[in-house]
Amino acid sequence: MTKNTHHWRFFRAGGFDQARIESGADILALEDLDQKLWVALACPVEGLYFDAEILRMLDRDNDGRVRASDLLTEVRWLKSVLGDPEELVRDGEDLRLSAIDGTSPEGARVLASARCILANLGRPDAQTVALADTLDTERIFASTRFNGDGVIPAATAEDAGTRAVIKDIIVCLGAETDRSGAPGINQQKIDVFYDGIVRHAVWLDREKDLDGTAAAAETVLVVRDKIDGFFLRCRLAAYSIDAAVMINPGAEAFSSLADKGVADSLAMLRPLPLAAVSADGMLPLQDGVNPAWADALSAFRREAVLPLLGERDRLSAGEWEVILSRYAGRLEWMAEKPETPVAVLGDARILEIRAAGAKPVLDALIGEDEALEGEAAAIDAVERLIRLRMGFYRLVNNFVSFRDFYTRRKGAVFLAGTLYLDGRSADLCIRVQDPGRHAVLAGLSRIYLVYCDCTRKGGGEKISIAAAFTAGDADQLMVGRNGVFYDRDGGDWDATIVKLIDHPISVRQAFWSPYKQMARLINEQIGKVAAAAQNPVQVVQLAVTPAAPAAPAATPSKAPVSVAPPAASAPPAFDVARFAGIFAAIGLALGAIGTAVATVVTGFLRMSWWQMPLATAGLLLVISGPSVIIAYMKLRQRSLAPILDATGWAVNARVRINIPFGGSLTSMARLPEGAERSLADPYAEKRRPWGLYITLLGVLLAALAAWRFGLAGWLLG
Repeated sequence: MTKNTHHWRFFRAGGFDQARIESGADILALEDLDQKLWVALACPVEGLYFDAEILRMLDRDNDGRVRASDLLTEVRWLKSVLGDPEELVRDGEDLRLSAIDGTSPEGARVLASARCILANLGRPDAQTVALADTLDTERIFASTRFNGDGVIPAATAEDAGTRAVIKDIIVCLGAETDRSGAPGINQQKIDVFYDGIVRHAVWLDREKDLDGTAAAAETVLVVRDKIDGFFLRCRLAAYSIDAAVMINPGAEAFSSLADKGVADSLAMLRPLPLAAVSADGMLPLQDGVNPAWADALSAFRREAVLPLLGERDRLSAGEWEVILSRYAGRLEWMAEKPETPVAVLGDARILEIRAAGAKPVLDALIGEDEALEGEAAAIDAVERLIRLRMGFYRLVNNFVSFRDFYTRRKGAVFLAGTLYLDGRSADLCIRVQDPGRHAVLAGLSRIYLVYCDCTRKGGGEKISIAAAFTAGDADQLMVGRNGVFYDRDGGDWDATIVKLIDHPISVRQAFWSPYKQMARLINEQIGKVAAAAQNPVQVVQLAVTPAAPAAPAATPSKAPVSVAPPAASAPPAFDVARFAGIFAAIGLALGAIGTAVATVVTGFLRMSWWQMPLATAGLLLVISGPSVIIAYMKLRQRSLAPILDATGWAVNARVRINIPFGGSLTSMARLPEGAERSLADPYAEKRRPWGLYITLLGVLLAALAAWRFGLAGWLLG
């Protein structure tokens, strides 16, 4: 192994050592830093508050994740380009040309491209280049003939004929956008276009050897199937009289035309035969023809029948065969017409383009443009360098180390915003895709998590977040409660709790938790006793309710007798013994409780005055101690790693959130410093003398204990 010559410094946060990355030299030395010391080894491209273009640029394999190897690839490239690595940590967003290493091959290429960009933008003497300069490709390439993208606009050609062909290609196949922003064509479109030109022109060349005219052949093609069908039906009519009756449409076929318009009527007539079918097998061409086909037959007679057969008003099957044989070659040629996108240009223009022979010229123009691909790629390299100069420093401090998270000076890239809910603001909010799936792994973090569905006011946009509550208590956190989520851009969302992961929030909450549970248990038991006591009262009410009067007897009659539904069963009789037993049990329970309380009070009163505080503290320790100890241990084990891993990160360290740091991630509601507060509440409930009530209860219990244990004489004596 080679010795690490870079002097690394580390800081301790989250219970582990993290690399302090503060200079450009630190960034370029990352290749020498053991990856076991990296906080993360991979992160998702989506869901981070960071420049999405930089993340997509780093994700070279387009799998939606940026890995440590991707960062090291950029580090190696930066070493070959930058002469001054401190450019990566300098304030500002523009790139100084003096920071580029012009002595290395890659640096010289990027530097020359940067100067070319500035020259094309009219700032040849500028010493810095900004991201907006590299993105303004229309201005960069507006004055250049070639730009290396393999697309040539019409203006690239020097002669009018070639420019016209480029425009024809765009008409037929659509345009590609040149880097200058102008519509153009590439080599693929040229090849497809000229393939169509050749095929169509060869097809046109065969026409000169064919009989008849194209116009006549078109009229034959239009009516060919209908005429063939007509003569077939005529042969059937000659074969059978019944067939003739069945073939010709009857009156019912025309009855539906009475209320139809012209267009609808013609549409209904088109499927019917050209004329009335008869055994003589003659097709009328003018009179007695189907109105829907009258125009087509007229054109067929004029263009095809009269030039070949002379004046005819009717056509026989034999004459039809003569016409077909005359136009067979042309009809076959028409059927073989190639389907190409160049047909829209028309036959004359297609033959003209073939004769012009502009394809070699277009191929040469594409070649000249592609020859500059390297220079154009260098422009992309300038953009890459500027983006890395703007964001790489921040990214490594959220990847190699979590400095931005632990210092709280800048929001970490995985923090989505702040959730305001239940009088608190939670700063540790993470974007999640599926709360259910995320909770499976995130539950191992030992952090109290609140999952919320957030919707945008006035829109259908929806996101889900997981918010960590690290201060206060969980008494009022429940599914269905609403809050407001503010994202990192200041946008506000309506947030609704949909899922909770219960873990201790604070030691204070753990201390009071047993008493709150005891209070809830007592409330539940009192409710059950009240419900049990209410049932006997209902039984008594049912028992003393007078019965409904009986219905009068039915008068005998011959009419059918309806059977009445069975009467409802009578309520059960009141069980006096059971009623007395319930109250006896309640009395015994109260007596036992009173005895236990009296015993405790008596024992407490027998103690010396200095023992009483110790006994009270011991009792509190017995009740709250286990809960506090367990909560304290869990709070010390809280980790951010499972929460991030569940969103696609590969966290390489135990990113702990101890009690002091966790308290800073959730803020409780506090009055502003120096604010005035009035305690006079006009709607406050009337205060009861609880102190007096407790004192009297204590005296009563003490007297009861003295009487029960025979201590009255001892106290009086």
